[in-house]
Amino acid sequence: MADMVVVRKEGLYCVPGGFYIDPWRPVERAVITHAHGDHARYGHGKYLTAASGVHVLRSRLGEINVDGLDYGQTVVHNGVTISLHPAGHVLGSAQVRMEYGGEVWVASGDYKIEPDKTCAPFEPVRCDTFITESTFGLPIYRWDPEQSIFDDINRWWQKNAAEGRPSVIFGYSFGKAQRILSGLDPAIGPIVCHGAVEPLNRVYREGGIALPPTLMVSDVDKAALKQSIIVAPPSASGSPWMKRFGDYSDAFASGWMQLRGARRRRGVDRGFVLSDHADWPGLMSAISATGAQRVIVTHGSIPVLVRWLCQQGLDAAGFDTEYGDDDDDVGIAPQPAEAAQVEESGNA
Repeated sequence: MADMVVVRKEGLYCVPGGFYIDPWRPVERAVITHAHGDHARYGHGKYLTAASGVHVLRSRLGEINVDGLDYGQTVVHNGVTISLHPAGHVLGSAQVRMEYGGEVWVASGDYKIEPDKTCAPFEPVRCDTFITESTFGLPIYRWDPEQSIFDDINRWWQKNAAEGRPSVIFGYSFGKAQRILSGLDPAIGPIVCHGAVEPLNRVYREGGIALPPTLMVSDVDKAALKQSIIVAPPSASGSPWMKRFGDYSDAFASGWMQLRGARRRRGVDRGFVLSDHADWPGLMSAISATGAQRVIVTHGSIPVLVRWLCQQGLDAAGFDTEYGDDDDDVGIAPQPAEAAQVEESGNA
């Protein structure tokens, strides 16, 4: 049987279904795994996404023609049975299961294995062919438990508050910011959010996700600001908006913070290793749980993961895509020379 999913100039295309998955150019029918900018773009005729992600998608793309599908619910299009399953990445993130002619393919989108309070946990889906991301597809990437990172963040904030210094933590405005918020201790002081973060907080709360109370900077007086933690997107760093905080301590939350070079490039006081993507053990466990004998690797450390999977006896190959260029990655991912060193050490 010919491949069910292929790469076209518009994106990943389900051949018998006649639809695209997270296309990067305008198409008539798009199935969207989640609302990050590299996966969800404006200009498609019809969108299909997880029901819990509809409001997020609309908050980012405006008024679009979108249908929501509950996790596990099926819909048939051109003979292909489609269902969406939790990816554990961000609110509304989903894996796309496609069944046709007795064969099952699953496209993962972005995913992480460790559950968190801000989205439905990852659910392994059995399939014949699994299309997996590999953002952190090197053996050096291994995350500590989420709670230990939150404890570190709260200790850092507590120390700064005791010294009368605001704490500024940078993280992507959709997903990462809300995950950070879910782990903060509001007893330490006020929690302030940048204007790019607060609208997404509202969408999360409307979706039933519990977040601590947050304020805009205009709601906090100067004295209270010194006890505050400020959650802001990376683009706020170095902007005039930051001047109001005076002598502040800053930090960045990202999986890339595991690399010293990435921490240096951001020029922040602290780097917290907190990622919404699977680490190496997470990728291994997710791929194994699918039972797939064929694995197609996208965006990230494609050659390394493909080589490793082939060594494990799987039929593995890569897809060249345009994913991985969202705000969370800009200026943080390894530079070419550093990436080569990381790959070398990762294969040790």
